[in-house]
Amino acid sequence: MAVATSDSILARSLITDRRSTNFGLKNEVCRGKVVPCRAGGKVKGKGKGRVEVKAVVQIGGLEEVKKAKDEMGLDVVSEEELREKGFLGMRKTKLVCTIGPACCSLQDLEKLALGGMNVARLNMCHNTRDWHRDVIKKINQLNEEKGFCVSVMIDTEGSQIHVLDHGAPSSVKAEEGSTWLFTAQKLEGSPPFAIQANYEGFSEGIEVGDELVIDGGMASFQVIEKVGNDLRCKCTDSGLFLPRAKFSFWRNGKLVARNSELPTLSKKDWADIEFGVSEGVDFIALSFVNDADPVRQLKNYLYMRSSRSTRVLAKVESLESLQKLKEIVEASDGIMVARGDLGVEIPYEQIPTVQEEITRVCREMNKPVIVASQLLESMVEYPTPTRAEVADVSEAVRQYADALMLSGESAFGPYGQKALSILQMASSRMELWSREENRQSILHQRRLGVSLPDRIAEQICNCAVEMANNLGVDAIFVYTKHGQMASLLSRNRPYPPIFAFTSDNGTRMALNLQWGVIPLLVELSDDDMEANISTTIELIRRKGMLKPGDVVMVVSDLTPTHINSTAFQSIQVKTVV
Repeated sequence: MAVATSDSILARSLITDRRSTNFGLKNEVCRGKVVPCRAGGKVKGKGKGRVEVKAVVQIGGLEEVKKAKDEMGLDVVSEEELREKGFLGMRKTKLVCTIGPACCSLQDLEKLALGGMNVARLNMCHNTRDWHRDVIKKINQLNEEKGFCVSVMIDTEGSQIHVLDHGAPSSVKAEEGSTWLFTAQKLEGSPPFAIQANYEGFSEGIEVGDELVIDGGMASFQVIEKVGNDLRCKCTDSGLFLPRAKFSFWRNGKLVARNSELPTLSKKDWADIEFGVSEGVDFIALSFVNDADPVRQLKNYLYMRSSRSTRVLAKVESLESLQKLKEIVEASDGIMVARGDLGVEIPYEQIPTVQEEITRVCREMNKPVIVASQLLESMVEYPTPTRAEVADVSEAVRQYADALMLSGESAFGPYGQKALSILQMASSRMELWSREENRQSILHQRRLGVSLPDRIAEQICNCAVEMANNLGVDAIFVYTKHGQMASLLSRNRPYPPIFAFTSDNGTRMALNLQWGVIPLLVELSDDDMEANISTTIELIRRKGMLKPGDVVMVVSDLTPTHINSTAFQSIQVKTVV
């Protein structure tokens, strides 16, 4: 095993052409053995110290490449993008689409997958479990029959003491000056100008003159009369009223605090989680997380259910969650920045800096982060976004968020596919500009690993990305069982894409949310790492996606089963000939 430190790396340059195996090193190579020898010069790093590059040449021949399978395990969208744009042109920011009535057919789901959707989000606030089951079935069908790789996320409802519903299947327009009744009584059908709250005490402590704000500003009302628990309100700012919209009350410019002893995970949430586990979803996003306890509770439950491949995401959408951000990030498998609800509880002008801080903390702690809510909100109604919305999307990409998410734009809006294409184009362009301007953000290297092997893997990934950027390699290949090393590479935001080869489908689907990672499901040998490398490179080469002269960097976290393995915890640089 080659042990890597921050200032010394063992690199291996493996030669595929057997006619060229000495490189003038004939006297330094012993038959059948790997001998480290200087490769001439050092590569200067941007950080402290320098990375020493060594080369190893193995004579006696590489093991013959095993017969390639017909199916590579690379999804059709990534394969097409690679052929069209090349390695460095591949989009690295992942895209999440909320599935709703406007895009739930098999044909619409396929169009979203072709448009670059990496994760399909199902909001358990809406629709029936049979409806959700049917959507999951369709996504699995597309993955299996059409060669896509789309993960599934369910988003729990949470203890929603502040949710309203007008009963209609789509949005309703609230016009300025119109009068509406807000009540906790059950409404039959969808009577006009009547809104049902799902919590009986929704109006407790509310006074005449208070402002009622829908979905963080989609529409606003003023309380003009209070009759029992019901509120009669006048619309002061017209706007769209989406199904199961969230609301808040304001008084004299300040949020009216709502006291509730309800738990983060309700009985309905646990039933929805059980449903998600039985359907094999890849992610569960928890709503209204104010501390780390519900995250740990759910992860323990999943462990007992032997559903460890299901990742738990925490939604940051309250002032309390910001105050306990680091403990929530540490406990979870990822974070969703729910800016719409978060913007209700903090001043508007703080949202950009808070978003950037959450993104930075997630990167430092090696957890994927999704920027969500109102990215292209105008496209719920209109076919083109505002220029400010495109700038907002680009800023999230510049901050190196792992993923961007569409909500009502895809779920209810008539222009969901176009909204997705705008996210795709804007993110690809900003990534290219950042790379051309050498604007790779400097990450404070917080040490994550505790054990020596984990610390070694972390240092290898840090140095591998620096080497990959300085050497200008075309791609990074990582061989991983649980995705840890692929995630560590992604954390450093390298210029080349990361191809993560794994034999575990749960790992593959989880890596769908990681910045710059293209996960591939392949059979990997526990006994012969060199065969894994040769086989996968040959498979990609045979598909015409690797050409002579391409340079790939190889790392692995697969534990070797024999002591002679040299690929474990090492960096290899391989040139295709």
